[in-house]
Amino acid sequence: MESCAAVEKEVEKVINKFSAINDHSQRIIGDVIAFIEKLRSSLAEGNEAPRPVGWSVGWLCVLTFGGLFLGTPDDKLTPGQVEVLNDALKKVKDKLHRLTTEHRDLHGTVSKVGKAIDRNFVADFTATSRTDVLQSERNLVLLNKIMAQHFYRQGMDDVADALIKESGIPREDIVPEPYAELHRIWEAIHNGNLAPALEWAAQYSDELDARNSALEFKLHRLAFMQILNGGVQAQTEAIAYARTNFAKFVRRFEKDIQSLMGTLIYLPIGVHNSPYKYLTAPEMWIETADVFLKDACQLLSINKDSPLSVIVNAGCTALPALLNLKQVMMSRQVTGIWNGRDELPIEIDLEPENRFHSIFACPILRQQSSEDNPPMKLLCGHVISRDALNKLSNGPILKCPYCPMEQSPSDAKLIYF
Repeated sequence: MESCAAVEKEVEKVINKFSAINDHSQRIIGDVIAFIEKLRSSLAEGNEAPRPVGWSVGWLCVLTFGGLFLGTPDDKLTPGQVEVLNDALKKVKDKLHRLTTEHRDLHGTVSKVGKAIDRNFVADFTATSRTDVLQSERNLVLLNKIMAQHFYRQGMDDVADALIKESGIPREDIVPEPYAELHRIWEAIHNGNLAPALEWAAQYSDELDARNSALEFKLHRLAFMQILNGGVQAQTEAIAYARTNFAKFVRRFEKDIQSLMGTLIYLPIGVHNSPYKYLTAPEMWIETADVFLKDACQLLSINKDSPLSVIVNAGCTALPALLNLKQVMMSRQVTGIWNGRDELPIEIDLEPENRFHSIFACPILRQQSSEDNPPMKLLCGHVISRDALNKLSNGPILKCPYCPMEQSPSDAKLIYF
């Protein structure tokens, strides 16, 4: 964000300077046109021409390219007129030089934008990535699966189907999720279509009430306000809708329902001209759509964000710190600080919703898990490392170090964090 702000600052300088030069040029051109008309009239009448005030580059263009008609070739200018024109040409040159300087400064300001981009953004990210991880067939398959799953979640079924077909992933390996349906409903709310969301909320009404969710009421509130958009003619329909759908929410949302009923008074002048105009704001639709997605995901026990989006967001968060580390490494001629390792050399502070415990530390041996020493789940639910499992095993019997349950070491299952 700091890099974007730095570039944006330079862009704003260009825009402000360009606007200032444009306004200045337009103002000068207007003054020049007015003075030329006055000068032409004076010369035509044979009077002394008025002395110019505030000459600009426009004078040179008009005087040089025939904008000023001085009469026939036989006409002679008076000494006063010659003096005025010579004075005008001199001042035109001065103004032209000044505007040329301003124009040259504008080009310098524009060039600073490119320099700011080069300074704040790095095009070469190879030093912060490991390309060897994509050389494994297993990793490529996992990447294609997670991408296909992401496209299905976003409702992009045609893209996901094409990816599965071209990569050769077995379709049965892609576990369908209800998130795709939720995403379609979410998009429908943004497009002003409440029917799918109301149908879904009615299906899970009891579960939403048990969670004390306000989703169903918010949807009916939007539907009520949508009816009121019809004006006074829709008053009867709106009252009927309120009697049918708001009765169950009176105890929890009494004041909100009173506000909704208050909108009926302002139908003749329009709700958007009333104290209740906030109920028609676009933010109400955005908020309700987000509440739907959040509550629906919690109710169905699915993640709001796909694994692919979480990984991309985490990578974008970590990238600036890794780039800074790269600069330090290059200045000190240190290389390979994290090549071939499964952990980063620095700690990355991620957002709370993107934090995951990817490393397990065995509570018995105080060691971090690895591919050779993965975490193992016992029948009793406790988790220890494989090395601890082997050391604690006494033949065919293993006694959990945390509870007295005895079990077979072969019953332990490998788990992933």
